[in-house]
Amino acid sequence: MAGLVGWTKRLGGTMIAGMYSGIKSVHFIGVCGTAMASVAAALKEKGLRVTGSDQNVYPPMSTFLLARGIEPMNGYAESNLAERPDLVVVGNALSRGNPEVEAVLDRKLPYCSLPELLKEFFIRGRRSVVVAGTHGKTTTTSLLAWIFEAGGLNPSFVIGGVPENFGQGARFTDSEWIILEGDEYDTAFFDKRSKFVHYLPEVAVVNNVEFDHADIFDDLAAIQTSFRRFINLVPRNGLLLANGDDPNLEPLLGVTHCPVKRFGLGEGNAVRAMNVRLGATASEFELPSFKFHLNLVGELNVRNALAAVACARHCGISNHQIQAAFATFRSVRRRMEVRGVPGGVTVVDDFGHHPTAIRETLRALRIKYGTERIWAVFEPRTNTTRRNVFQRELAEAFADADAVVLAPVARAELLAPEARLDTGRLIAELQTAGKQALLVDGVDAIVNHLVSGARGGDVVCVFSNGGFGGIHDKLLARLATTRT
Repeated sequence: MAGLVGWTKRLGGTMIAGMYSGIKSVHFIGVCGTAMASVAAALKEKGLRVTGSDQNVYPPMSTFLLARGIEPMNGYAESNLAERPDLVVVGNALSRGNPEVEAVLDRKLPYCSLPELLKEFFIRGRRSVVVAGTHGKTTTTSLLAWIFEAGGLNPSFVIGGVPENFGQGARFTDSEWIILEGDEYDTAFFDKRSKFVHYLPEVAVVNNVEFDHADIFDDLAAIQTSFRRFINLVPRNGLLLANGDDPNLEPLLGVTHCPVKRFGLGEGNAVRAMNVRLGATASEFELPSFKFHLNLVGELNVRNALAAVACARHCGISNHQIQAAFATFRSVRRRMEVRGVPGGVTVVDDFGHHPTAIRETLRALRIKYGTERIWAVFEPRTNTTRRNVFQRELAEAFADADAVVLAPVARAELLAPEARLDTGRLIAELQTAGKQALLVDGVDAIVNHLVSGARGGDVVCVFSNGGFGGIHDKLLARLATTRT
C-alpha cells in the first residue's frame, strides 16, 4: 500500500514532505464529528489503517463508522495510541488536558487539524468551491455536490452532515473539483483561525452572516472579521458569490481583488429568484427564461437552492442539468428529517440550534403541515444558546410552534448565572404569547410528556445539534407501543 503520499500523487496533488510523507495509519481524536467521521471513512476506503476515539459515541455517526469497518473507541485514553499511528488528526473540540492530546505532545507524534489534512492532501491543486455562512451551508453544499455529480463531474466533497444521495459526508475522487462546507468555527486548540481559511477557495459562496459561537467570538464584528479573512483568499480569477439580501454581509463585499456577484430575492441581485412559490411538498422559483422546482420546503431552502444555482452556472453547468439534479435530490439527514409517524404523530429531527434556523425551520414546517399542531422540543446545548445572548430571539423563534418543550441548559454549572439562558423567563414569554410551553428536566420525562400530550396528526420537531440522550428513538418506540 503506497500510503497517503502515493495516493495524493495519483490524484494530482502535490508531493507532501516532512511529517506527511509515507503515512499509512491515521488516528482521529474526536472521530464522531460528522466531518471527521466522513474523512476517516474515506481514508479507510483508500486502504489506510484508521482508528478513532470520541467521548460521545452515538448514532448516526457511530453506526456510519461501524458500517465502514471503523469501530470508534468510547472515551479518550493514552492506550488508544498504543499502535503509534503515523499521523494523529486532532478534532477542534479537543483541548489541553485530554489524555490523548497530552500523549501526542509528550511522545512528539505527528499531528494536525482536520482542515490542515484536507488542505494538503485533498484541496491543493484542485478547483475548490467553498460554501460558508451561519445558516444553510450543509444543505447548499449537499445540493452543489449532487448537481456536480448529476452533471457528470464526479466531484470530491466534504460536508458537515450526511446527504442522503451519497450516504456519507466526504468523498475523494480524481475530479478536478472539490466542494467543501466552510465552517467559521475555529480549527483546533493550536490553531484558532476559522476552518474555512484552510480551504483555498476558487469560488466562495457566503449565504449569510450572523452572530454565533459565543464561546470564541465576542460579537458580530468579530464574526465579520473572520469572514473578511475568508473572502480575502479568493483569487483574482475566482468568484465571490454573496447573499445580497443580508445587511450583515454587505459591508464585506466592497472588495476589488476578485469578482463579486450577489444572489437573493430582493432587487439589485445579479441572480434573483422571481415568482417564488412555497408549497407543502415542494418549492419553485424562476430565473430569466427558466423555472426551477425543488422537492424541499420553505424560503430557507429556496435561498439555499438559489446559491447552488448561481455557483453551478458559473462553473459551467446548465439550467437543465441543475433541474435534473434538483428532481432527484433527497435532502440531508437531520434537516427536517422525518424519522417516523408512529400512531399518526410525525417525529422530525432537525439540527437547528440558532434562533434564525429554528424560526425558518418552523416556518417551513408550518407550510408543510398547515393547521396541524406543531410541537417544538429544544435542547439549549451549544455554547451560544446556553448563554443569554439570544434570550429575546429564542422567544421569537418559536412563533410558528403551538407547543414548546424546553430542556434545561446543558452544562449549566459551567456558566455564571448572569450569563446563562434564563429558561424560566423564556417559558414565561412563550406562555404570554399563547404557547403551551413547559420546561421538562430529563429525556425520559420529555418523552412521557409528549406521549401523553400528542395526538394523531401532531408534528413533533426535535431541535438539537447533539444526540439529546437518544430522544428520537425513545419517542418513536413509546409512540409505537402506546398508539397501536
